Amino acid sequence: MYDIIIIGAGTAGISAYKEAVKHTQNILIINDGPWDTTCARVGCMPSKILISSANRMHEMRQLDGLGLTVQTQIDTSQVMPHVQQLRNRFTRATLKDVDSWNVEHKLSGRAEFIDANTVQVNNQTYQAKNFILAVGTTPNIDEKLKEKLGDRLISTDEIFELEKLPESLAVIGSGVIAVELAQAMHRLGVTTHIFARSRKIGNLSSPALQQLAQDELSKELNIHFEVLPNEYSKTENGIALSYEQDGQEHHLNVDYVLSATGRKTLLNTLHLEQIDSSFNNLKNLPIDPKTKQLSDYPIFIVGDAYTHTPIQHEAAYEGKYAAKNILEIGKATDLKTLAPLGIVFSSPEMATVGQSYKMLLEKKIEFVTGYIDYAKQGRAIVNSKNQGAVEVYVDIKTRRILGSELFCHEAEHLAHLLAWALDECLTIDDLLDKPYYHPTIEEGLRTALKHARRQL
Repeated sequence: MYDIIIIGAGTAGISAYKEAVKHTQNILIINDGPWDTTCARVGCMPSKILISSANRMHEMRQLDGLGLTVQTQIDTSQVMPHVQQLRNRFTRATLKDVDSWNVEHKLSGRAEFIDANTVQVNNQTYQAKNFILAVGTTPNIDEKLKEKLGDRLISTDEIFELEKLPESLAVIGSGVIAVELAQAMHRLGVTTHIFARSRKIGNLSSPALQQLAQDELSKELNIHFEVLPNEYSKTENGIALSYEQDGQEHHLNVDYVLSATGRKTLLNTLHLEQIDSSFNNLKNLPIDPKTKQLSDYPIFIVGDAYTHTPIQHEAAYEGKYAAKNILEIGKATDLKTLAPLGIVFSSPEMATVGQSYKMLLEKKIEFVTGYIDYAKQGRAIVNSKNQGAVEVYVDIKTRRILGSELFCHEAEHLAHLLAWALDECLTIDDLLDKPYYHPTIEEGLRTALKHARRQL
């Protein structure tokens, strides 16, 4: 019997193994599929490579705000090979690390539970005192539609395997992944339509910022809010689709349809119902939101497999500390101790730090909102990137920073500053006593904080 079996070798599983092997050699990690991470292969890294190329191309064509006029002719034929080449570099680094592990610790195959201490893989059974489940997710895709449209309906994993940029694309979805990929494709010259089930884009819950994001992004992108295609048919060169908008029927021909409606857990592959029949309902698994323990079993579910925040650094953290809790401490402890931080690499970027506007309202916490309009912020104007705004939420009683929502250029950096402030439990007064160099975009945070302090 193993001290621990880890199922899944993505970000969370790799992190769990690296911690576990410090404490025991009586360990097994089981993986079905590639021994690398979603982030490196089909997620964070290839998408950012694509976005970087797209944004550089966009900036070269938008220089009038800097007093420049440039005649540009850009060849995009090498964009997808570049994405794949650099993506392969990142995956090779991960695989090289995994290859260095003890071969007796690794097993390829699909695991299925027989009972709470036993799994079956390749018709062999393996037992352990403890389990960490880090099986991750797979893209949502309509299987019936896939059968109908074949390789012209692609997932957010498959888009990075295209040999060249398409001429046209219909994106179904308006969440984080959808807006990132749609905007990148548009900026690279692909005629792109976004179909959104609701009137929402990205991850912003603040009504003011959500409306601002919709308005700003709609200036650049062709977004059909509250509209989905009602008919698809495969053609010789792509897909013909129809949709109804403003009481009229519209028809559109595209090379590909990209399904970007989120991802679903792979926990269903493990047959958890063999442990407890009630576990067949994956949406209501009795998982402690802090410790990530499954009921009172010695089983911990970490990473994207069961979370509201499918974020790489959180997956790594949960994997590491779940293994540490099991093998060193010997009991479950809180794995959700990092300040919440989520970033959308759109342009302008979106970010949420700490508690969102929606969460604070739901909890009925009394707070004031500090606001900065980046359309009027000095350094943003100088950079010709004066779009968006930021809200900072401050507790009325304690004056501590509770959270923030951001929609502006360089939001990824501002969000980190705020996340670190939250981790240090800083008050608005603490932050306003810090240095703010002039002229920088960080000065905008000071403007928002002063706005909040006036209300206090």
